[in-house]
Amino acid sequence: MADRLTQLQDAVNQLADQFCNSVGILQQCSPPSTFAGFEKQLGKSPTDTQEDYAAIFAKLIARTAKDIDVLIESVPIEDSSLELQIATLKKLEAENQDTAKNLEDIVSKGEGLLEQIQSALRDIAQCQLQCQAMESSS
Repeated sequence: MADRLTQLQDAVNQLADQFCNSVGILQQCSPPSTFAGFEKQLGKSPTDTQEDYAAIFAKLIARTAKDIDVLIESVPIEDSSLELQIATLKKLEAENQDTAKNLEDIVSKGEGLLEQIQSALRDIAQCQLQCQAMESSS
């Protein structure tokens, strides 16, 4: 459950970052407002990039909101009964024991293969030493 809550918090933080960034882009790219009696015009006209930024941020914010919804739905409810939790733990323990047994079997097979490889390497080294001894004696 803690993992889901951490993911949810990260998604909410990401959504907040996206909102802040989108406001920053809007401030950066938006044309200045004109005020009556203020003569100086800072001519910045809206461009297509503003629409691009708006579309990008809209997609990012919508996707993050959907992710948050999925994460919220996946958080387990606290109303689950003690019996259900115990049954789940027993099932997980049985799966863990099966996996541990499989791992022990694999390790045992791996150790057997390692012994065979080491034996073959000893034989090869012995043959090489015998060949070198024969060459140097002749």
